[in-house]
Amino acid sequence: MPYLIPVFGGKLVVRGRPPPLATTGVLFMCAHRTLMDPLALTVALGRRVTAVIYSISRLSELLSPIRTARLSRVREVDTGHIAAELARGDLVVCPEGTTCREPFLLRFSMLFAKLTDRIVPVAIDYKVGFFHPTTATGWKVMDPLFFFMNPRSAYEVTFLSQL
Repeated sequence: MPYLIPVFGGKLVVRGRPPPLATTGVLFMCAHRTLMDPLALTVALGRRVTAVIYSISRLSELLSPIRTARLSRVREVDTGHIAAELARGDLVVCPEGTTCREPFLLRFSMLFAKLTDRIVPVAIDYKVGFFHPTTATGWKVMDPLFFFMNPRSAYEVTFLSQL
């Protein structure tokens, strides 16, 4: 993926210092702008990260170039599932639960903050000229296509201090 971004006219800007690789997983908490946020984070880190999902289609899940962990929206079940994934490695969560074109955060689920003390907030933003890569309704699998249809698209990933 890092080699494809410039081919399509895109740019990835990474700010801040990501945490080093550790024996237990780090929980990356991202502002959720597009379906590609976990992928941009994975490329910025340079290591595999599992994305926690619950509202994308099975097709999007199958086509995803990174590992995904589906939530059930049952708090007790999801708590066990996320804890198991953290034991396996790094995890990226978009706590608002949905994509947003607006420059502000949506509601925040506290479930994720109760599972680990290794939490790294990550600010993610994208810059596009014409096509917005956020499907409000419809096929989210098309989001990457809309992102790369822009002649000069950019993703900004900013690692903040670990909480």
